[in-house]
Amino acid sequence: MSNPANIDRILSDGVAELEKADDAEKIGEVKIHYLGRKGLLSAALKGLKDLSIDERKAFGAAANNAKSELAAKIEGMLSALKPSTKADLDYTLPGQTNRLGRLHPLTRGIKEITEIFRRMGFAVATGPEIETDYYNFGALNFPEDHPARDMQDTFYLSETNGLPPGLLLRTHTSNVQIREFERRKPPLKIIAPGKVYRHEAVSSRAYCVFHQVEGFQVGENISMADMKGALVGFCHEYFSPEIELRFRPSFFPFTEPSAEVDVSCIICDGKGCSVCKYDGWLEILGCGMIDPNVMTAVGYDPEKYTGYAFGMGVERIVMLKRRITDIRLFYENDIRFTRKY
Repeated sequence: MSNPANIDRILSDGVAELEKADDAEKIGEVKIHYLGRKGLLSAALKGLKDLSIDERKAFGAAANNAKSELAAKIEGMLSALKPSTKADLDYTLPGQTNRLGRLHPLTRGIKEITEIFRRMGFAVATGPEIETDYYNFGALNFPEDHPARDMQDTFYLSETNGLPPGLLLRTHTSNVQIREFERRKPPLKIIAPGKVYRHEAVSSRAYCVFHQVEGFQVGENISMADMKGALVGFCHEYFSPEIELRFRPSFFPFTEPSAEVDVSCIICDGKGCSVCKYDGWLEILGCGMIDPNVMTAVGYDPEKYTGYAFGMGVERIVMLKRRITDIRLFYENDIRFTRKY
């Protein structure tokens, strides 16, 4: 078989068998039979050693030509059997879209609250979540024996971890108020959104970590009328112009006089539910005129300057607006909750 004529016969037989093959499996069998390591062409090439140099050149050229021709034909037939992606694609079908992430309801709430106060002329400031007793309590006129300093309400950090003594997780964002007072001179008008921590029993309306927006304005002749105007304007824009509000007398160490603001419960339309404790009203913030002792502690002249401050819980007002009945849902990382709200 070691001559060009035999190679031509192998080529013609291979082509003939390929023309009869009608699927990939049969084409593969022909490929193995003719081009495999133990195929006909490989067997024919074993006789090269018995040929003269000139015969080897002629025979080798014929064998390479046959191998190339059979391989090209096999490749073409296999390609023809593959489905054409262009032909099978229906361009009229809707495309596949990637699912986009969504803002967490609390992130949205903070953005909405911040934007409303920005339009009122408030600047935005932030401060540390790990704080000293001075900025969290002392400069805010908390007495040494105030219950809020107790371990039951405040998370104190252990000194055994190499931390300086007296550090705690802030219980409100009012620490930013003192830090901004130290940095700036009146007039100023600032809000401070952030995360705060309190040692509270977890329930449908309370959690040990939550978000707060502190706000304050200091200047000459600032009155409770300015404070009420800002807070009523915020509530009407954030909730609805028809929402009912009430200001109740209260007490905070850093404001005098002090008040709490309630809104009619949107969840139950004022009829009473577990979120509003069946009262029909829900407290959303505390406020008041900044105590002169706080002014003095930061170097402001209380005879010249007055100001107000307020602090609102973001979870509480987002729950009201979105009609969410359990604060714990914010922290359970359930993607269904995020998609819904």
